[in-house]
Amino acid sequence: MKVSFLDLRAQYHSIKAEIDFALQAVLESTNFSDGPWVEKFEREFALFCQTRFALGVGSGTEALWVALISAEIGNGDEVITTPNTFIATAEAITFSGAKPVFVDIDDKTYQINHQLIESVITPKTKAIIPVHLFGHPADMEPIMDIAQKYSLWVIEDACQAHGAEYKGKPVGSIGHAGCFSFYPGKNLGAYGEAGAVVTNHSELVEKIKMFRDHGQAKKYYHSSIGWNARMDGFQGAVLWVKLKYLNAWNQARREKAKLYNKLLAPITELTLPIEADYARHVYHIYAIRTKRRNELISFLQTKNITCGIHYPIPLHLQKAYRFLGYSKGSFPVTEKCAEEILSLPIYPELTEEQIKFVVEQIKTFFANRLI
Repeated sequence: MKVSFLDLRAQYHSIKAEIDFALQAVLESTNFSDGPWVEKFEREFALFCQTRFALGVGSGTEALWVALISAEIGNGDEVITTPNTFIATAEAITFSGAKPVFVDIDDKTYQINHQLIESVITPKTKAIIPVHLFGHPADMEPIMDIAQKYSLWVIEDACQAHGAEYKGKPVGSIGHAGCFSFYPGKNLGAYGEAGAVVTNHSELVEKIKMFRDHGQAKKYYHSSIGWNARMDGFQGAVLWVKLKYLNAWNQARREKAKLYNKLLAPITELTLPIEADYARHVYHIYAIRTKRRNELISFLQTKNITCGIHYPIPLHLQKAYRFLGYSKGSFPVTEKCAEEILSLPIYPELTEEQIKFVVEQIKTFFANRLI
């Protein structure tokens, strides 16, 4: 049996007629950049996130960047985040002109450890970017308290957490802004690159609208220097079709995770993902931990099971961020996770039979000790 880490084809064929109709409608209307399909998706996504506004942009990286720029964060400023994330989080900070400042993660949820945030706040600190990693929310209440105490922006990196909830509230609706990626493999994925910023702050919305359209509120009248950060019409149409399925797809992911948890529980060599009592996890990634990660992933490959590693090198140890001055040992929890985390296949179309096959091979690996 073959088990792919992701199967986008299966999802497409489950909604093919609707997708094809929407894409044909974009072709017929010739609204290829921005336009009514993007606006329809923005309205529906704002409702989904329980925010007043949603603004489509070209990618999740761009969403983070335009949110920082529109919050007037730039040269000489510092933004606190975690090194246990995809590099886009830090890239957005760097390209705004600010400096990323890292703190370590909680060893159970893998989210930013809010107890460490105050220790790195300086007069240059202007924002915190909590990352809702793997689809599990960060603990937002204490983060918001810290932000209020020091008058900081909170920009949620929800790029892996579409539909996740913190104490019953959708992620993205808790901070001053929430940023989403619609990269094809995400819980809500486009058929190309796309992203969005959600917010309740009307002044932020106007700045983002202008910035994403070359700094113009009216065509050819540029009030500021902006960028081309618009969402394509095709992506707006695809996302509008797919959004109505997202809750069901997330629930399917939760059921797959529940089955994994049940079947993998007897394997004492594994650490399984948890769901904090404040959280509704949507399992963009189902991440297990084992000291024998590299051996296990190689073994599973021989059984036609494709897995992932998120992420093998923490940001503070990447060559690109060597200039920040961190070194091995700076963030021990993140570094330990980077050596042990293994992401198993999880997506709505994954079958019970496939999950049982994956678990069976993992049990075989540990039973044989692979000597």
